[in-house]
Amino acid sequence: MDFKPLATADGGAGLVAVDHVSQTMPFDEMLSWTQFYTALLAAQKSPMVDVADPEGLVRSQAVRSGALRITLNGAEAPRTLATRFLADSFGAATQHIAFACDDIFATAQALSDNGFAVLPIGANYYDDLDARYDLPPGLLARLKAGNILFDQDDSGQFYQLYSRPFGDGLFFEIVQRTDRYDSYGAPNAPFRIAAQARLGQPVTIPKR
Repeated sequence: MDFKPLATADGGAGLVAVDHVSQTMPFDEMLSWTQFYTALLAAQKSPMVDVADPEGLVRSQAVRSGALRITLNGAEAPRTLATRFLADSFGAATQHIAFACDDIFATAQALSDNGFAVLPIGANYYDDLDARYDLPPGLLARLKAGNILFDQDDSGQFYQLYSRPFGDGLFFEIVQRTDRYDSYGAPNAPFRIAAQARLGQPVTIPKR
């Protein structure tokens, strides 16, 4: 048996499913991967968007087949976070895995109690968030205290919590979708990338 449950396991801290998997690749491979998923899985693709990295742009496109969601991130500039991940991981494709939950604040607390290393988000993000959305002061304070990111559109709301990167750059994301929100929080990506860049070195996985 490869895995054994921890004595302190509490049902997964409220994590209920894999929301999406994010793959990183050289930009010139994006078309091939998109065609692979659309042909093999009859996946539907979303419009491509540009994600701002401090060192250049990363092109991002989401594909979906039923409950399976995959985001494809194509790196061109030589020093973006995505490009450095490809170099450090010898071309490994999966850069992060996002897990879904039903209550981001309860899950964040449960993860914190179990030693989850949260990616610290700069205070300027919450100043920007306050300017973009008319959020209740109590909600804004809870988001800031938990390093939780937020997005919304006409369909619903989206909450995101990130781990610090591990090993060669793999990291985890915790998300909560409300109503019919179907995107991936693209406006938050530059803030997440900047936070990872400020952090510098990845953390090691704690031994239990």
